[in-house]
Amino acid sequence: MSKKLFNIFFLVSFCILIFSCKNDVIPKPSGYLSLEYAKPDYLHFENSCPFTFDINSNSIIKEIKNCNFEITYPKMKATLYLTYKPVANNLKDLLRDAQKRTYEHVVKADDIIEQPFNNSSDKVFGMFYQVDGNAATNSQFYVTDSTKHFVACSVYFYAKPNFDSIMPAVNYIKSDMRVLMESLRWKK
Repeated sequence: MSKKLFNIFFLVSFCILIFSCKNDVIPKPSGYLSLEYAKPDYLHFENSCPFTFDINSNSIIKEIKNCNFEITYPKMKATLYLTYKPVANNLKDLLRDAQKRTYEHVVKADDIIEQPFNNSSDKVFGMFYQVDGNAATNSQFYVTDSTKHFVACSVYFYAKPNFDSIMPAVNYIKSDMRVLMESLRWKK
């Protein structure tokens, strides 16, 4: 009788297992990376250098020497390198070097978009470069007053340049770079 009970128990258990699972197996949808960053709050930065600008309060600024700065974004693994050079009959060379640095990335870039900047009331003139693709830097700019001052800035990420993966950080920092460029003023 115990063998008969065992067979009945086994048959009932088997039927419950087979007929109780009526839901079709549905694969999970692909997940997408969701990177969200704090809304930027800009602070005015001024020191002994011959220019001032606004920076994101979420960044960390460090003067290297001679008015050259590193502005880091630790959460995004990125750094802005801001360099200052006085103009002394070398504006043509400074412009050529800034443009050359941008176009060195043409090998990996899908496109380089030039956007002129002109703030004639404050004598700040320059160019903003947006570099699309898997280049080492995705944004660069330079500004000058054409007579005394020249500032160049570029962003580098501490990650393999896979443009699709770092797109949210690229857009965030590109916006900060525009604010920096547009807020830059020469001291009198």
